[in-house]
Amino acid sequence: MVSTASSPENIATSRKSQVEENLLTPRFYTTDFEKAANLDLSSGEEDLKAMLSEMKADYNRHHFVRDDAFKQVWDHIQGEEREAFIDYLERSCVSEFSGFLLFKELSRKLKGRSPMLAEIFALMARDEARHAGFLNKAMADFNISLDLGKLTKKRNYTFFPVEWIIYAVYLSEKIGYWRYILIHRHLEQHPENNFYPLFNYFESWCQDENRHGDIFKALLRSQPSMWNTWKSRLWSRFFLLSVFATHSLTVHERTKFYESLGLNATQFDVDVIRETNNTSARAFPVILDVDHPEFFKRLDRCAARNLKMKTIAESSAPKVWKFLRKVSLVAGTVGDLLRLYMLRTIDTEAMKGTIR
Repeated sequence: MVSTASSPENIATSRKSQVEENLLTPRFYTTDFEKAANLDLSSGEEDLKAMLSEMKADYNRHHFVRDDAFKQVWDHIQGEEREAFIDYLERSCVSEFSGFLLFKELSRKLKGRSPMLAEIFALMARDEARHAGFLNKAMADFNISLDLGKLTKKRNYTFFPVEWIIYAVYLSEKIGYWRYILIHRHLEQHPENNFYPLFNYFESWCQDENRHGDIFKALLRSQPSMWNTWKSRLWSRFFLLSVFATHSLTVHERTKFYESLGLNATQFDVDVIRETNNTSARAFPVILDVDHPEFFKRLDRCAARNLKMKTIAESSAPKVWKFLRKVSLVAGTVGDLLRLYMLRTIDTEAMKGTIR
């Protein structure tokens, strides 16, 4: 039952200037801006110009406006469901804000040197800022928000080479698209599980993710060294597995959130990974064989170990015992991931004639 003791306007909101750091926390990134400015985009120029036109059209410029559905107190969402949802909002907000910072800095550093790319990054930063702001307002509905200005100064930045940024951001945007669209489709069929109006925005939201992914696909395919060499095949395999493993661990940590939507977390994880893997065939020289009988079995084992490590960390057991137990769990996870990395991949260049 919704509380009527107070209104959303007079509830105190706690401001956070830092977030818990762990393996799954979204990072802030920086890169080699000089190399980014000198990328030869000639082979992808036509696709990038088309994407720039789409970004300028700004189809979602009127979309991220909170309607009257938000104007209530959300005290009826309590317990583990509330905690899991706030964690989802926080990580999503940090992830979107991380993209904003990276794209904004790329735009600033490339201005005057690679004008088309600088403008594209500025427009992507615009989208990411909208997303982060919208999520932060959603957090405020639950009496907490992130101080994004202070967070910018306090967080450490991880350096990624330009090539890694292109691989990683492409996958981040495409897996984000599939997360949003699959939740949207599920709630269309089961509106009784739509417990908060944020989900009403997911259809248009995922289109932003899809456009951003297409931009990074054009960047990737404009660089033959990123898709037409033996090294590119190894890197593609590495980033696909890294992103999919991170997704599995994160989704299984948020089982309560997905249950509150009426979703099975394990099946949702499988569906998102499978669709993202298939989509990646349009950009990467290889994709993973997710139909291999070992693939999801080993990912699930990694996710289970991650949950055990969280339980151990929260226990009152002696530190030595905690350390030894974690070492064995980490070793098992590393072993499973190495085994998955060694599985035979699927050559997408041979499939190009069948991919639409």
